[in-house]
Amino acid sequence: MHAAPEKPWTLAALAREAGVSRTTLAGRFAKLVGEPPLTYLTDWRMTLAADLLAESTDPVAAIAHRVGYADAFGFSAAFKRFHGVSPSKYRQEAECAIRCGQST
Repeated sequence: MHAAPEKPWTLAALAREAGVSRTTLAGRFAKLVGEPPLTYLTDWRMTLAADLLAESTDPVAAIAHRVGYADAFGFSAAFKRFHGVSPSKYRQEAECAIRCGQST
């Protein structure tokens, strides 16, 4: 999932990739990582998206596709739930932090 966050991952697809059953993957993953695989995937996508927003000028729709969302609207809603601000606002705050010498 790290190498290809844009893929339409499901628990079944992740289990196939790992060569184990869905039940085995879910149990082992949650035990080792502390959260279910698809929750971790969402966290990873949102972290990656935040980095892309802060470090590039790519349109929000392009970033949405790079992190596995079919459209900018669904991505924006998920990003706001996760980070508390819209992708555009996050980018503005990151740009301001860079100009002011602060980290996001």
